[in-house]
Amino acid sequence: MSKKIPRSNENDYSADIIAQRQAFIEENTPAKLHHTRQFSFDPEEMSGNIENIFGVAQIPIGLAGPLLVNGEHAKGEFYVPMATVEGTMLASYNRGMKVIRESGGVITTVSGEAMQRAPTFVFPSAREARDFCAWLKQNYEQIKAVAETTTSVGKLNEIEQYHAHNMVFTRFDYSTGDAAGQNMTSRATFAACEWIVTQYPQLSHYLLSGSFDTEKRTSSVNLLKGRGKRVTAEITIPRDVMLRNLRITPPQMHYGQGISTLAALLTNSSNNAAHPANGLAALYLATGQDIANIGESNQCTTYNKVTRDGDYYFSITMPAIIMATYGGGTALPTQRECLEIMDCFGKDKAHKLAEIAAGLVLAGELSLGAATRVDKETRKNEWVDAHERLGRNR
Repeated sequence: MSKKIPRSNENDYSADIIAQRQAFIEENTPAKLHHTRQFSFDPEEMSGNIENIFGVAQIPIGLAGPLLVNGEHAKGEFYVPMATVEGTMLASYNRGMKVIRESGGVITTVSGEAMQRAPTFVFPSAREARDFCAWLKQNYEQIKAVAETTTSVGKLNEIEQYHAHNMVFTRFDYSTGDAAGQNMTSRATFAACEWIVTQYPQLSHYLLSGSFDTEKRTSSVNLLKGRGKRVTAEITIPRDVMLRNLRITPPQMHYGQGISTLAALLTNSSNNAAHPANGLAALYLATGQDIANIGESNQCTTYNKVTRDGDYYFSITMPAIIMATYGGGTALPTQRECLEIMDCFGKDKAHKLAEIAAGLVLAGELSLGAATRVDKETRKNEWVDAHERLGRNR
């Protein structure tokens, strides 16, 4: 018979119930716990973030920087905490940040914000579904008012609609302040849908999420319409800065980026970048973000050119950066400290954090983009050499 994991209906975060679960693990699995059972903060602080807690995972956190950002929300130099177990990664991001500093900083721009819940409305026929599309537009203000009764922060900004067969796929697009907003939008959209049910009797039924929000997955609709924050990071790097730090010329970098973009097209990749998930995942782990949102946030497009002066312009647009500075895991003690390193904890800081994240990704792209080149004279490759020197933990 399967044995039940110990739980307490009164307080599932007490020292006693945690000790019971630790004992349960040692009695019923081959493990003997030592490191996972040790942590420095009150387990009550994890209420609402995890169930069946028995300990913590200690992931190394390194510091990269300073990253010079010329944004509208992030302005100045920032030291960036990155949690990872991949050797060479922080060294690579540090190199990219040095290039950014010597080039005068990365320019960051937030151009959109939208967190969705995407209900699907089902009707007896396609014609009735089509008519509902017109009704949705006519009643938008009332739907908006109902949705916003559930939140003091969230604002319904648009209802996208896509008619297929006898169904209307929608995306209720919200701004969510400094929270990531998935739970906020679920509650608001549920209230709106229940009101729609009372007002539109022709509706057969609805699904609160018909998967058109493509949560935690890449998708063309998120690439075009956005999810979370849409942020662009761009920089022009003088030729001498590239040669001195990256040992590559602007035309060589441009040539390699062209081949990578073709490869992305041929493989139907979610982006034409080198490794945006690396920097984002490390920053997400350090700062208490929902790590599964890398599925959307990893999406991006890059653009590059050699300028008329022979310098190198590089830009990356990230249409779905989902990050929070308030709520969720951001208030956990370790994660809060990491956010405070960048002065990004609390309210009115989410756009700032998103700009830092985009600048971080750009730093990684520059460094790895140059490192994959094989030097014709020495026949060496910086990517391989760096992993041999810094990334061997066998």
